[in-house]
Parts: sequence; structure tokens; C-alpha cells
Amino acid sequence: MSEPYQLTFAEAVTLIEGRHLSPVELTQSLLLRIDRLQPVLKAWAYVDSAGALAEARRLERTESRKELQGVAFAAKDIFYTKGIPTEAGAKTWRGFVPDEDAAPVARLRRSGAVLLGKTVTTAFAAGDPVSTVNPWNARRTPGGSSTGSAVAVAARMVPAALGSQTVGSVLRPAAYNGVVGFKPTFGRISRHGVVPQATSLDHVGVLCRSVEDAALLLSVLAGYDPADAASADAPAGDYLSAVRHTSAAPRIGLLRGWFTDEADPETRAHMEAVCRRLSSAGAMVDDAVTGIDFPGALAAHQTIQQAETAEAHRMWFPGHEKDYAPLIRRMIERGMARSVEDYQQALAVQRAMGEGLDRALEDFDVLLTPTVAAPAPSELSTTGDLRFQSLWTLSGMPAISIPTGLSKEGLPLAVQMGAGRFEEPRLLAAARWCEQVLDARLPIPPLAL
Repeated sequence: MSEPYQLTFAEAVTLIEGRHLSPVELTQSLLLRIDRLQPVLKAWAYVDSAGALAEARRLERTESRKELQGVAFAAKDIFYTKGIPTEAGAKTWRGFVPDEDAAPVARLRRSGAVLLGKTVTTAFAAGDPVSTVNPWNARRTPGGSSTGSAVAVAARMVPAALGSQTVGSVLRPAAYNGVVGFKPTFGRISRHGVVPQATSLDHVGVLCRSVEDAALLLSVLAGYDPADAASADAPAGDYLSAVRHTSAAPRIGLLRGWFTDEADPETRAHMEAVCRRLSSAGAMVDDAVTGIDFPGALAAHQTIQQAETAEAHRMWFPGHEKDYAPLIRRMIERGMARSVEDYQQALAVQRAMGEGLDRALEDFDVLLTPTVAAPAPSELSTTGDLRFQSLWTLSGMPAISIPTGLSKEGLPLAVQMGAGRFEEPRLLAAARWCEQVLDARLPIPPLAL
């Protein structure tokens, strides 16, 4: 058997369920790995070694078996965690310890999962970079804002981690670090107890190492929560059956135009090669037409984000401006300057974009683009290029990024797929089919060996 730390989330669930692995063995293996890699990669804001081991031992002794019995996870440091610091990567939140878990953390814990600790986030999940290191190349950005979550999963310090996305903060770091990033439909997972940025854009997502992992996690995390005003009172799907029992080749709509024009030559050529492989394996791959002005939609996205971030920080920001990191401070100031008319016009663009994607999806199961325009850039003053991920967040539609290979410089490459609202079973089934066809099993990153 592989070392326990190498297991995917779903593999660990299966082995523990079959009593071939104990919760304590898995937790100890991961904690030893964290001890070795954390000084280099700096992925963790807080590691609860004693608490995680105590919970693993308790679960090992209990006779009752839960769905995720004894499998470890991490939470981005904007998720409230009872008795464990939640500092949101921000100076103004240092020392804050909640007295309750965020809803997603609580759901995972009730299902038997073991919280290892909190992963590094950019300040208030915005764009200010952090000191976390990309495990593929220390000179390349690891992305953000779910920075530590992506790095910890890629480096095999934890099999899965909670993240959040307001523009591209799950999909982009997933692509840069060579892991699976998945964010479902807006409102599908409760955000109660998650530090807000922009209330009509904030999504909870997951970072993991297989599409099956994403489906398994969603099967626990999905559900209506009256404590979150945006929570969707819609029935959850059978996400695990979607990935375990389907063999039908998907209908894939390829978005070219702006997405190919803005991609670098290697990314563009790689996406075309991926589409040829999928087509050869039986998928229907054809160009999709949306009629959407994607740069204009991105500008509308930024307007909504700025205005809502300013509102979210209305009580905290005045008098504490100098305590805010530069990019989040600038975002709030720009949001304060936005007029009601600016905001309403942006909302109109948002609605039109969703309608355009709906029309395009009438002929396809999923739409496909590169996740990012190029591999992780060398500018460590940025968390990377968020343009390509924006369409799925602004529309509120579910999206997934899967690794598809390595660049000539040994950096991860990825494609993203999106589907209609609450069509997660369709999306996950298509992603699983593509994952199997492409068989892009990336090795452990060089800095995590």
C-alpha cells in the first residue's frame, strides 16, 4: 500500500471503511509530512496536531461508522472553527477564536472527518499575495486566495481542503498547483460562518486530487441552510453515482474566441490537443457560441465585487485603513466610490451573461476552456490571472478544474468545465470521463519530495 499521506480522499475513506487503515495512522502520516514540508511551503496558518490526533483516536475507538470516518481535511482560514483561530489572513483579525464551526466544517465533522487545521489565505480572500510557496517551482505564484489549501493538497499534506471563490480563488490555485478544484452552483453549499467578501459572488468550494473526491465531498456538503440567506432550497443530487456509474461520452462545447486569443501559445496548443484526445475517445467536441462580451462581463464582475466588498467591510474599515493589505484596501475604496447605477448596470450584465451561457448549454453537457491563460507566472507580487474563471462565478454556475499535464517547464496545465445551475451530476460525470481518458496523473511536486 502507498504511504497513507499519498492517498486521495476517496481512497482513504475506502481503506478506513474496510479497516485496512486506521484514522490514527492516516493522521500521524499527514502530521509528519506537515512537520517536514511546512517550513518550506508555508501552506498552513494553524495546525491542530493535538486536537486532530485526539479526534482520530476517538473515532478509532467508536463502533458506529460515519460516512467520512477518520479522513483528514483542512479549512481555508476564513472558515470559522470552534476553539481554533480564524484570522482571515488579516492583521485586524489576529487572535480571533470562534465559538462555533462554519457550516461546511460542521458538516464534514459530523460525517466523521478530522480537521487537521487552517490553511493560509490571502487577506480577506482578496488579491494580496502571501508567503506560501508553489511546490512545483518556488519562483512561481501558487495562486490565491485559497493558496494554502491548494498547496497543502498538491504536496500531500492533506487529501482535501475547503476553499472559497469570489472570482477564481478555487479554480486558479487548483490549476497552478496541479490539483482538482471544484465549486458548485451558487447557494449549493452554505456559507454560514465563512468570512464574507462579496455576498452575491462568494462560493464555497473544495480542492482535492480526483473528481471522485469532489463528488464525495459535495455529497456531504450540499444542502439547504436557513442560516445563509443565499442558500438554495433545492434537492441535492446523487453525485457519487454520477462519477462511479456513468460511461457515456459527454457533449463538450469549446469556448474559443477570447479564451484562445488571450491564452499563451503553449496553453492554446495544449487545449487543442486535449480536445483531440477527448474527441478520439468518443466525446462530441464542437465550438460553442455564447454571444457574450467576456471582457465586459469581467468588468461588471469587478464592479459587483468592489461594491459588495466595501459593504462587507463597512463596519471594520473606517479608522483601520492602514491595517488592511494594499489590494484589499484599494478594492474597498473603489467600491465605496461606485454608484448605485454602476452596480445595477453590472447586475444587468451578469443576468445577460447567465442567459448566454444557458443558451450555449442547450446543445452541450459542459462548456470547456483553459482554466488559466498560462502556467503559474513568475510575478510573486500577484496571485495570477483570474480572467478565465470569472464566467463561472459571475453566472453562479458549477465549475471544475482538472489537471491535464505539465508544461515544457514542468508546471501544471489544466482545463475547466462548467455546466448549468444545479447540474453538478452532469458536470462531475463529464469531468470524471475526461479525467479517465486523459489519465493526467501528476507526480508529487519537486519541492514536496
